[in-house]
Amino acid sequence: MWECLIVGDSIAVGTQRFRPECAVYAKGGYNSGQWNKSFSDRFPLEAKTVVISLGSNDYAGVKTEAELIRIRRATFADKVFWIVPAIKPHIQDIVKRVAESYGDTVIPIKSLQQDQVHPSWNGYKDIAERSK
Repeated sequence: MWECLIVGDSIAVGTQRFRPECAVYAKGGYNSGQWNKSFSDRFPLEAKTVVISLGSNDYAGVKTEAELIRIRRATFADKVFWIVPAIKPHIQDIVKRVAESYGDTVIPIKSLQQDQVHPSWNGYKDIAERSK
């Protein structure tokens, strides 16, 4: 079992830079459905700590809630953290709802890059600290 595992999109990739002790299953630009198609062969996701960052790239055709629940059902960890996307309020609500239903912790992105999507370096540092 991993000590720490980070899964998701480009924000997950960036988070791993500040949590180098963590394994990572992530790909920039992936939405929740793409992640499940590409990484479900890695199920179950087992680690003491799992950090999930998905939803920023989801669009109307992605069944975000179902995809996130599928990931969460396959996750076995002492602690699970969800990075809440900085955009798309309806996706933010879904991430929070899924996290809450499992008693997980949500981490909002506090400091953003100019694109208003990705965390700044300080934002990534904050996520790294809060996900320990």
